Amino acid sequence: MSMIKVEHLTFSYPTSHDNVFEDVNFQIDTEWRLGFVGRNGRGKTTFLRLLMGNYEYSGKILSSVQFDYFPYPVADKAKMTWEILQEVRPLAREWELLRELSLLEADAGVLWRPFETLSNGEQTKVLLAALFLNEGHFLLIDEPTNHLDAHARAMVSSYLSRKKGFILVSHDRRFLDGCVDHILSLNKADICVQSGNFSSWIENFDRQQNFEQAQNTRLQKDIKRLQQAAARSGIWSSRVEASKIGAADKGYVGHKSAKMMKRAKSFEARQQKAIEQKSGLLKNTEHAEALQIRPLEYRSDILAVLTGVSACYNGAAVNAPVSFSVRRGERIILEGKNGCGKSSLLKLLAGCPIKHTGTIKLGSGLIISYVPQDTSHLRGTLPDFARQYQLDESLFKTVLRKLDFERVQFEKDISEFSGGQKKKVLLAKSLCEQAHLYLWDEPLNFTDVYSRIQIEQLILEFSPSMVLVEHDRAFREAVATSIIPL
Repeated sequence: MSMIKVEHLTFSYPTSHDNVFEDVNFQIDTEWRLGFVGRNGRGKTTFLRLLMGNYEYSGKILSSVQFDYFPYPVADKAKMTWEILQEVRPLAREWELLRELSLLEADAGVLWRPFETLSNGEQTKVLLAALFLNEGHFLLIDEPTNHLDAHARAMVSSYLSRKKGFILVSHDRRFLDGCVDHILSLNKADICVQSGNFSSWIENFDRQQNFEQAQNTRLQKDIKRLQQAAARSGIWSSRVEASKIGAADKGYVGHKSAKMMKRAKSFEARQQKAIEQKSGLLKNTEHAEALQIRPLEYRSDILAVLTGVSACYNGAAVNAPVSFSVRRGERIILEGKNGCGKSSLLKLLAGCPIKHTGTIKLGSGLIISYVPQDTSHLRGTLPDFARQYQLDESLFKTVLRKLDFERVQFEKDISEFSGGQKKKVLLAKSLCEQAHLYLWDEPLNFTDVYSRIQIEQLILEFSPSMVLVEHDRAFREAVATSIIPL
């Protein structure tokens, strides 16, 4: 057991005048399983890269362990998976890798296939298995759940619960609850470490914020009352001082005036103390404004009907034929393992020219808003993006502000945004579009917990007709009206 100590860490990117971290201090045990949470764009990945020694900084990061980063960069994905894993863990024996893959319910045959032919879930599993074989290393795991289906998430969470010595960046609440014993939270004003899983951390965080809000309200009332009392005492003191003119006993009047002035000064001192107490509160409050959506009312109860539909690639169907109807106000989740055709079905509903069997009937005049899974195509400025998709720029930016975008982000190229911020751009676009049917493909990928809760509340309040692909179990349980297995 050893400690990783962060002392007076300050860092900013060369192109920015604002510090990402400023005088940060904390320490963590290398035996812990740490969940790392915080808003998008606040610096989680940056901190992991600082631990890896990728950037220069002021302050100290003291550690006796070596760090490994996930996802591990694979230079030549055409190589056999076994060769790549030997690069990751040169001393690993085949039986050791097979043992780890068995714990992850991964087929041993993946070792003898080219890495590029593995699904995203298989790639995640084999790299995690190899990295955890580096004994004595501390693993920095950056958002492993993206593109993992629900079953794979459960397997990876169970696998991590058997390990120790890692920091895990994830926004999936159930995933974190299943495998971490401490939370490292990147807040507005500081970084805090707390024992427990995500649920216990968020409960304590909310309790602290509610306590500080109550304290803040009380102090605001005290400050106002003391201001009024001090003002009254000052006026009375001035009046008494003025009454000295022509008074028979000027000494008595002067004493009375001084006493009232002293009382006013006491009020001012108490007021200043209350202001100082108030300034120490609510520094980490995460205020998430309510989002809105403007779904159009379709004239018929049925919006779309799929009958015996299978998406086809290279002449082969990727899913068994599926049939279902999309009714007004329904929120349908497509469920299944990676590669079973969920995204393809959404694309078919969105009108993409994909070869398929069966029939898809869309209601006449049906207007659809589509959020794709991929964000790699996003670039240019936000005003350019708004013009490209004929969005009300003011409304578009307002939605982004509610999703925790700082105004400074509006000046950047979208290609410089974090993965979560890019996803929020696509979500904000959809929220600005009036449609009968909303098709969202993994809308929560990379997005922070607070935004996930905002989106849940939005869907429950406005009840738009939706077909979604999403693997976040807490989100699915909150919003789904039905689940279609593939």
